[in-house]
Amino acid sequence: MSGRSRRGFTLLELLVVMAIIATLLTIAVPRYFRSLERSKETVLKQDLTTLRESIDKYYGDTGHYPESLQQLVDAHYLRAIPVDPMNESAEKWVLVPSDDPENPGLRDVHSGAEGAFENGQPYAAW
Repeated sequence: MSGRSRRGFTLLELLVVMAIIATLLTIAVPRYFRSLERSKETVLKQDLTTLRESIDKYYGDTGHYPESLQQLVDAHYLRAIPVDPMNESAEKWVLVPSDDPENPGLRDVHSGAEGAFENGQPYAAW
């Protein structure tokens, strides 16, 4: 046994470990960001479904469309106006008015975000 004990790692060993970590990150990071994007898309679809169901329930109960999303909150059809996950704002929903001149109000809602789902359909079209 020599009087010199070996402690630590050599530069080559550290470089090999760093190369392995970098390779794993190049595989994992893109999947992570795609997963985040898919989860935002799922939340957007759920929020739009909830908003549309609330508008339909309000119309069924009152016989007319609400004038705004805030009116749905005030009437307790929603707890709060949801935040559009794509543009991170509750103020950027695109409100679609009723086509019926005898029954004005808010008939539908779409996302105001730019871009499209993975399948190519624009956010604003869903």
